[in-house]
Amino acid sequence: MSKSSTVGQVIRCRAAVAWEAGKPLVIEEVEVAPPQTNEVRLKILYTSLCHTDVYFWEAKGQNPLFPRIYGHEAGGIVESVGEGVTDLKAGDHVLPVFTGECKDCAHCKSEESNMCDLLRINTDRGVMLSDGKSRFSIKGKPIYHFVGTSTFSEYTVVHVGCLAKINPLAPLDKVCVLSCGISTGLGATLNVAKPKKGSTVAVFGLGAVGLAAAEGARISGASRIIGVDLNSSRFEEAKKFGVTEFVNPKDHKKPVQEVIAELTNGGVDRSIECTGNVEAMISAFECVHDGWGVAVLVGVPHKEAVFKTHPVNFLNERTLKGTFFGNYKPRTDIPSVVEKYMNNELELEKFITHKVPFSEINKAFDYMLKGEGLRCIIHMEE
Repeated sequence: MSKSSTVGQVIRCRAAVAWEAGKPLVIEEVEVAPPQTNEVRLKILYTSLCHTDVYFWEAKGQNPLFPRIYGHEAGGIVESVGEGVTDLKAGDHVLPVFTGECKDCAHCKSEESNMCDLLRINTDRGVMLSDGKSRFSIKGKPIYHFVGTSTFSEYTVVHVGCLAKINPLAPLDKVCVLSCGISTGLGATLNVAKPKKGSTVAVFGLGAVGLAAAEGARISGASRIIGVDLNSSRFEEAKKFGVTEFVNPKDHKKPVQEVIAELTNGGVDRSIECTGNVEAMISAFECVHDGWGVAVLVGVPHKEAVFKTHPVNFLNERTLKGTFFGNYKPRTDIPSVVEKYMNNELELEKFITHKVPFSEINKAFDYMLKGEGLRCIIHMEE
């Protein structure tokens, strides 16, 4: 089927549909409507599984919305564009991103923010912004979208503000991981913690995001990168990401922040927290050195969680910061992160531990639920 014959037409293709919480996804034939105003329809070539997909698929602690097409870490090629789209055309290579950049709101116009008013993540919305409808259906019944991307489908429709146009020479089966977790961890270090060359950094949580934060510290030239995790089996793998030493809080009778302070003569220069556990967040803040230490929170906490620390920790000149998607603006900044990979400054292969064909997408869920590996690439064409 040539490109021109699909423009403006409904495309029938395969998608992995979640019919109910926690049940295996089912490969179905879906109809994908043409893109409307400010929308783009793209062919997904590679997608990977992120923990956020699993969390909402399990539907623990938030509004369940089914049937739904999950997926938000991916790489693809533009098939057609809707009205009003001027900066993308058919054939462009893009990374869809769960948060967007409208370029018009106060956040987008601020150099200090990447939290777009129009397009920031909304996990409850299962429809497109322009008309409040889904672009996916099966036999006329709508199937809901997920975080504006829904990449577990051979074709998907995304708001133009959630697409980063990237170098067409970049291998999509590698750089697709930059559309969520890896950029989140990397940017938390490079854009927010900003460790100086020769400094000491602690990273709490050594999953994909934490290892990306460690990679950022490695790129920055940190002299010591201390990995903190409750799972000692993660320690060996973490060395590939620049981690130089390890602390398992379970191995110590005293709080881990005290252990780190002893190891580093008063505390680390920077810490990055990537677990979402509020105790780890407190430890990450309290383990930085007084006078100049900066702690950055990346992990998403439980909605009832409360952060408690003594105000004197602030008065002693420690800084606590938060970040969202590594403070990267998707359209403006992500293309340059892809170039870091193309210039061999950033290594991505070591994040990719499994590959499966689209028909076996449920295997990717199994790997993640068992805690095996970091990222599983799902290739759509088999």
